[in-house]
Amino acid sequence: MKILGVLFLFGLVDGGFAMSAPPLRVSTALVATDGPVALITPKYLFFNYSLLPSSSVSSPYAPANLRRHYEQAAADKAAGEKFYKLLADYKDRDALVLGYKGAAEAIRARDASMFNKMSYVQDAARTFEQAVSLDPQNPEIRFLRFSVESNLPAFLGLSKHVDEDKDLLLNAALKHPKSGLDPVAFRTVRDFLVERGHVSDEDAQRLGKVGE
Repeated sequence: MKILGVLFLFGLVDGGFAMSAPPLRVSTALVATDGPVALITPKYLFFNYSLLPSSSVSSPYAPANLRRHYEQAAADKAAGEKFYKLLADYKDRDALVLGYKGAAEAIRARDASMFNKMSYVQDAARTFEQAVSLDPQNPEIRFLRFSVESNLPAFLGLSKHVDEDKDLLLNAALKHPKSGLDPVAFRTVRDFLVERGHVSDEDAQRLGKVGE
């Protein structure tokens, strides 16, 4: 099992999916996985669900619950299975829930058999497309999709929205605090864009000047 500080990075090893990337400089425990998907480290979790009132987590599909499941799924295979099962049969049209369903399908690829890995990645791509079509300006959905697509191998043909999503996230971060991103979300987007090298040096400097 590999201990990797990476975010949805894919590579090819022995005819299948494996992961490789420089570790992030984080002091928190890194994600452990030996499947095709290396998941978010605690540094890159999108929102601080623990600060939300209890009334906001009554539904299993409440954002706070989904974010908690996502965090747990990043670090644990059993939690990943639970996250996937929670959302596998979701048929409604809440855009954010569908965004997390796409993330759950991508996580599922981590633990699936080699024969089924690509199927789950393709399912995730279709679900993200549906989520974005329902709420095109939602930065949380775009971040979830971008974190997957930006690290897929180009030959898969499933990274069609990388530039679009990156531009939306960059513009949202540059508008902070008027973009709708809370401070935790802003730091997550900014740090991911800068530290993963997704923006130019000039844009990285512009982001560095934005107050939290």
